[in-house]
Amino acid sequence: MAIRAPYRPVRGIAAVIALLAIGAVGCSDVSDAVDSAKDGAKKVARQRSVFSLGIGDCYNPNGKVEGEAFAVEIVPCGEAHAGQVVGEFNIDGEKTYPGDDAVAAIADERCPVEAGKFAQDTWALPKGVDLYYYTPTKESWATGDRAVSCTYTNESGKFTGSLQADAKSLKPEQTTYLKGANAVYDALWANQPDADSVEEDLDGYKTQAKAVAAALDTHLEGLQDIEGTEIGKLREQLKKTAEHWKKAASATDVDAFYLAYDPAFTGLDPNKTVAARKELGLATTVPADDAEVWAA
Repeated sequence: MAIRAPYRPVRGIAAVIALLAIGAVGCSDVSDAVDSAKDGAKKVARQRSVFSLGIGDCYNPNGKVEGEAFAVEIVPCGEAHAGQVVGEFNIDGEKTYPGDDAVAAIADERCPVEAGKFAQDTWALPKGVDLYYYTPTKESWATGDRAVSCTYTNESGKFTGSLQADAKSLKPEQTTYLKGANAVYDALWANQPDADSVEEDLDGYKTQAKAVAAALDTHLEGLQDIEGTEIGKLREQLKKTAEHWKKAASATDVDAFYLAYDPAFTGLDPNKTVAARKELGLATTVPADDAEVWAA
């Protein structure tokens, strides 16, 4: 889901505030009008161009979450807000605009990684928060815009506080677990082939399987140093899951791939990690989107 930014001025925007003319009205009406004017003035004063967004900034879109945007309202994270910038990077190595789909594909791959550095436990995110991003368009690219801002945003509501607050208090074993687990799911979704079936792109699905297997091996290495009964059970289960992914990666035909893929994918069911997460003191409610995927 891309929030397009066709133009990103260097700093801020110009705005005009129309002052209210107060005539023969009651005190209550005057008070309401003044309060409304103050709120409007404060919102205008907080306007910033999307180009100036920085990691950690909390903000409210001026319109719909998706679509083209020139500016947003920056607010203190202690106030209710719809989004927070959780990562940023520049698109390098492209002399000409690579196209909307290519830019979106780059953001799809990079933003989960950048967001994971900021708010590692995605299970602890407020309900309704999802990953969005501001990206260059063909018009802004021509002005030198290469920046992608990754955000966690609630499309239909707001939340209070910084999403990084919990990350600062994570224990080493929690960080190790989350880093490994996030990398596994990032490998799964970042390498998801466009083809709807294995028959259409066996090599693409084998590439995905290889990436997931490698991420699982790394995750298992991290889990070796974490003590706990449930962690031990999860470690053994993931070892078997990794073997299934390796078999899928080396499948010689479609039938062999399917035989390995079914237990491989099932082995990544996030519900199977709940007990280990509880033992580590992490969030234990499976995100609705993930629950739906594995329920199917």
